[in-house]
Amino acid sequence: MELKLGDVQTTALIPLAVKANETLRKNARIQDRKAVEIIQALQIDTKPYDKFMSHEGVVARTIMLDRQLKGILQKRPDTVVVNVGAGFDDRFTRVDNGRILWFDLDLPDAIAARKKAFPERDRVTMIAGDALDDAWCEPVRAALAGRDAAPVVIAEGLFMYLTLEQIKQFLEILKRCFPQGGTLIAEQNSKLMQKNEKHHDTVKNTRAHFMSGTDTAQEIADLTDGITLVEEHSFNEEMQKYSLRGKLFALLLPKVNDRWATFRW
Repeated sequence: MELKLGDVQTTALIPLAVKANETLRKNARIQDRKAVEIIQALQIDTKPYDKFMSHEGVVARTIMLDRQLKGILQKRPDTVVVNVGAGFDDRFTRVDNGRILWFDLDLPDAIAARKKAFPERDRVTMIAGDALDDAWCEPVRAALAGRDAAPVVIAEGLFMYLTLEQIKQFLEILKRCFPQGGTLIAEQNSKLMQKNEKHHDTVKNTRAHFMSGTDTAQEIADLTDGITLVEEHSFNEEMQKYSLRGKLFALLLPKVNDRWATFRW
């Protein structure tokens, strides 16, 4: 299995390495057997991609986003989910209720790599495309046509690699393509982390750069009319449960860590 990924897509190896290594721990907090399989098949050295703070952050966001999505699926079991910037993520396996329709969207090189690692699955469609080009919307609209459901869009590990203008463009695509409304679950990083990206424990080992940061998710909602912030949570909320270092980080640097937020349009 040979990977050819662009600079930003290479960052997909960070959550992949973390999820694989966490899965292999005795008291694993998350399970991702596909991540283990991919890492072992590729014989990737995970050390550059799996450092303490990134490890805890990826575990925290996985737990928190899975929990949020499962809560939505309990209320709306026929939901259509779009996982934007999917990389090697296997969230579908963890949250599947036997009814959802799922789309994994990423750039062509990332999807080409993903197709080597993931088999074709019922109710899962991989789309090679740019999130900022609305061509990806058509198959999702077609899936929604037969269901009484609004889309749920996940943007995990994406917004920090987009400028605020590009994020605005993405939000406007959501509104235009899905005028019936929907839910967006998105991760953001802080302005401080954007300015100090060279100190990030794993992204500094890639050629990717943070293109934006926010102090609050309301800044995202304010980019365009019709986007409402529902809730926002720092990864610190989960990270501080597991280690003294996580507690100290939350106490001393409460605004540095990434956050996830739920929006509606």
